[in-house]
Amino acid sequence: MAQPQGVVARMEQHQVAIYLAAMVAGAGIGWAAPAAGPGLEHAINPVLGALLFVTFLQVPAAELLRSLRDGRFPAAVLAVNFLLVPLVVAAMFTFLPADQAVRIGVLLVLLCPCVDYVIVFSGLAGGSSRRLLAATPLLLLTQMLLLPVFLVLFLGSDLSDIVEVGPFVTAFIVLIVIPLALAWATQFWSARAESGRRASAAATALMVPLMAATLLVVVASQVPKLEGQVADVAAVVPFYVVFLVVMAFAGLLVARLCRLDPPSGRAVVFSGATRNSLVVLPLALALPDPLAVAAVVVVTQTLVEVVGMVIYVRLVPRLLPAATDISPAPA
Repeated sequence: MAQPQGVVARMEQHQVAIYLAAMVAGAGIGWAAPAAGPGLEHAINPVLGALLFVTFLQVPAAELLRSLRDGRFPAAVLAVNFLLVPLVVAAMFTFLPADQAVRIGVLLVLLCPCVDYVIVFSGLAGGSSRRLLAATPLLLLTQMLLLPVFLVLFLGSDLSDIVEVGPFVTAFIVLIVIPLALAWATQFWSARAESGRRASAAATALMVPLMAATLLVVVASQVPKLEGQVADVAAVVPFYVVFLVVMAFAGLLVARLCRLDPPSGRAVVFSGATRNSLVVLPLALALPDPLAVAAVVVVTQTLVEVVGMVIYVRLVPRLLPAATDISPAPA
């Protein structure tokens, strides 16, 4: 299979550095031009929706159905994200700062598995990007259904007085239903016309720039909110670090129990560790003003996680080496 050439290939080769540079640039813009923050917030949903459209475009509908029949991998991904992760979060919850906004922010981000750059980092570590891509709609739908349930379990029934259902429904439609429908329509078009194939290829080539733009816009829009809240936000950083450490071994345990092959096992480890900060950010931004710091807490997790993923790319192949005793899952 020929390797992609030109600018797209170079961007893909250096995408981790590009993402780190985008976050640094976003932080610089946020500090230098704090007045631009509110305007940049309005750009989050459009750029994120475009990113998810390109992500879904790489998941053929037929591949999604086939992945659901491959029972071990979906079961492992669901188990690590919706059984083990809530248990890990519950163990940390008592020790979180008492501020309600901080706690809501931590819960929003840690209880939802990533569906975008997890595919990139997993692939860099030799994980099965194909299976993760195919599991993306399943992970998105499950987390949107379970997140309100988890929030009530952790914060109590009074949560309904604080968090409105509307933003959850809006986020699901704007960030999941519409991009997924457009992606499948584009796939239908590309299967029947050369113009559709060109459009699909052009859209797919935008993956790295869209991810970088999303990270830049998100960080730049939230940095101005740090004023007077630095101590509260800094207090959650150790929890995010502990989460990354614990989930490396929790994902490894699930991979071994499900007897996955190394690429699938690595993908499960990355899925359990990476969180959906970009998709849940609009939910945090929709919270009442007294809880505004929750959005900054969500973005902080992204900053910690991207650094952690650079370490994961080196660590996970050692935890699940290619020459392993794990029996391969059926193709």
